[in-house]
Amino acid sequence: MTLPDPEDVVRVEGPWTHRDVPANGARFHVAEAGAGPLVLLLHGFPTFWWTWRHALPVLAGAGYRAAAMDLRGYAGSDHPPRGYDPFTLAADVTGVIRSLGARDAVVVGQGWGGFLAWVAAALEPEAVRAIAPVSMPHPRRLREALLGDAQQRRASAYVFGFQVPASPERDLLEDGAAGVARLLRDWSATPTWPDEHAEARYRAAMLLRNTAHCALEYHRWAMRSIPRPDGIRFARRMKEPIWAPVLQVHGGADATVLPASARGSEAYVRGPYRWAELPGCGHFPQEEQPDALHDLLLDWLPTV
Repeated sequence: MTLPDPEDVVRVEGPWTHRDVPANGARFHVAEAGAGPLVLLLHGFPTFWWTWRHALPVLAGAGYRAAAMDLRGYAGSDHPPRGYDPFTLAADVTGVIRSLGARDAVVVGQGWGGFLAWVAAALEPEAVRAIAPVSMPHPRRLREALLGDAQQRRASAYVFGFQVPASPERDLLEDGAAGVARLLRDWSATPTWPDEHAEARYRAAMLLRNTAHCALEYHRWAMRSIPRPDGIRFARRMKEPIWAPVLQVHGGADATVLPASARGSEAYVRGPYRWAELPGCGHFPQEEQPDALHDLLLDWLPTV
C-alpha cells in the first residue's frame, strides 16, 4: 500500500476549516465547521481528528459549531515530552474550549477522547455543558472492570504490552505503521472497515514524528500511575459525581472495551443519563456506524 505524505493528512481539505489554537501551554490543531453552540469532538487511539469527518458537516448542518481537535501528541497538535496524565489532558480540552471563544461545550469523545470527556466533566464542570462518551466507561467503572473481570483484562492485554520501553513504538511503526491497521481491524466489528483509504490515512498520521511515542504515553500513565500518589489522587477525584447530562454510547460488539465493562457508569452520574448500545458495532462507532451515532447525537443534543 502506498501511503500519503504524513504532513498532508493532517490538514486535508473538506467542508471544514483548519486552525491552531493555544491552550494549557501548548498548541492544538482544530478542524471546525458550522456556527452555533460548540460541540467539541475528541478522537481516541490510534486515530486523529479525521475520525470525525462524517460528524463535522452533519453537526454543522444541524445548527452547531462542531470542532474536532487533535489531542496532545497527535497529528497537527504539539508533541511535548510530558503531560499525558488525565489532569493535564483534561485541562487541554477545557483550554481549547475557551480558546475557541466559548464559555462551555458539549464534549463528544471516542475511546481516550471519551475518557477525557468523563474527566473534564468531573474536574472542570463549568466548561462542560454535557458529555457523550463513546466506547469508554467512566474511569472508575473501567478500573473496577479491569480489577474484577478476567475477560476485560484479557481484552486489555495490549495495554500491558505497551508498558515496555521503546519496542511498542517500533512494533507500531514497522512496515509503514502496519500495526495501526492491525489494531483498527482487530477492534472493529465491521468487515468493510477500515477500507484502504482510511487505513492509509491513519497509518500515515502515526508516522508523524514522535506521535507513536506520545500516543503510547497515555496508556503508560494509566497503568504505571495506579500505585503512585498521582494515580491515587486521580482515582479519588473521579469519585466526584458528574452533574452534566450524559449520553453514553457503546458498540455491542466492542471486543477491546467490553459492553459489560461500560454498563454501570451511571453510578457516577447525578445529571440526566442515557445509555445507547449499537448492535454489531465494534470500538469505532463514528467510523463503523456513523449514521446511527449521528442520529443519537442529534436526538440528544437539543435536550442539553
